Amino acid sequence: VFTLSNDKISKKTETENTGAEKGKLFPTDLGLVVTDFLKQHFDDIMDYQFTARIEGEFDEVANGKMRWNKMIDDFYNPFKKDVDNTIETAQRISGEREVGTDPATGKPIIARMGRYGPMVQIGTSEDEDKPRYAKLKASQSIETINIDEALALFQLPKTLGEYDGLEVSVNNGRFGPYVKWGEAFVSIPKGEEPLDVDLDRAIALIQEKQRVDAPIGTYQGQPVTKGKGRFGPFIKYGDLYINVPRAYNFDNLSQSDLNELIEKKLDKEANRYIQQWPAEKISIENGRWGPFVRFNKKMLKLGRKEGGEKYTAEELTNVPLEDVKKMIEQQVPGAFAKKAATKKAAAKKAPAKKTAAKKAATKRKKA
Repeated sequence: VFTLSNDKISKKTETENTGAEKGKLFPTDLGLVVTDFLKQHFDDIMDYQFTARIEGEFDEVANGKMRWNKMIDDFYNPFKKDVDNTIETAQRISGEREVGTDPATGKPIIARMGRYGPMVQIGTSEDEDKPRYAKLKASQSIETINIDEALALFQLPKTLGEYDGLEVSVNNGRFGPYVKWGEAFVSIPKGEEPLDVDLDRAIALIQEKQRVDAPIGTYQGQPVTKGKGRFGPFIKYGDLYINVPRAYNFDNLSQSDLNELIEKKLDKEANRYIQQWPAEKISIENGRWGPFVRFNKKMLKLGRKEGGEKYTAEELTNVPLEDVKKMIEQQVPGAFAKKAATKKAAAKKAPAKKTAAKKAATKRKKA
């Protein structure tokens, strides 16, 4: 590639991959379901001619042949009606398709979108027995999966045997396929299917996990381990997960490195809490921009005293729990009334569920 800049020509060699899967866009099941929904409820906007017409109107506005506010009104008013109507009348779409019938139970096998992605299920919510669910492989689609492929997915969880006296099995989970060894879970590497993992491969994954999780040192007599997570490399000491900055050699952490990282974290944790009520999942903590209230996972503003003044650091150590709850209620109305409401709703759930299931029943396409 030749580039002209500041009267100078520079040459740079660039590469382009062709025929590779990585970096290309492919339709997903969720994308196909959303597209079907939009075509059903906003067919005029999904029409290719819509874009061409709007671009033409923009040109007319730019050339002074059309008033921009009239053009916007002509589009927005009918569009707003469609949106309001869709919100009121449209049912939740799952893209479900009947694949066939389970030979063992005679129940329908349905492929559809679920909360955690594309899946197949045997039976429906109207049956006495709960439906059975299985997650689709990355290479499968709810639009193309056949009955044999669907039935194969229900082979999971699959027991492979034993290792060191504990049962070894494979399964699919919310975060991907895994090996279960006793009460321990080991992720199966990306690209490997759980049904293709035999006992030898499972043992190899378990041993690799054991090697990675083996202590790399101790601190005050307790083991220290290391790993890599969502937010980068870390060490684990007791219940503490401590991020390892780039300034440290993560592959070769010394005992002095471990001591330094842990002591910094302990000092920070010691200054973190001003007051704690673990049973209520409430605390007053020191934050980057000052003290705040934490309620469950929510970070809430710290209220003021009755006169409008801010609390002093000393006063915060003696603020009663009831006052903190009032601060929470002001920002999260009904925060402490949810448990009672949930129990009351649960008592009436069974009859309501049956009625709702009949009402929400939809026609299914056959494969």
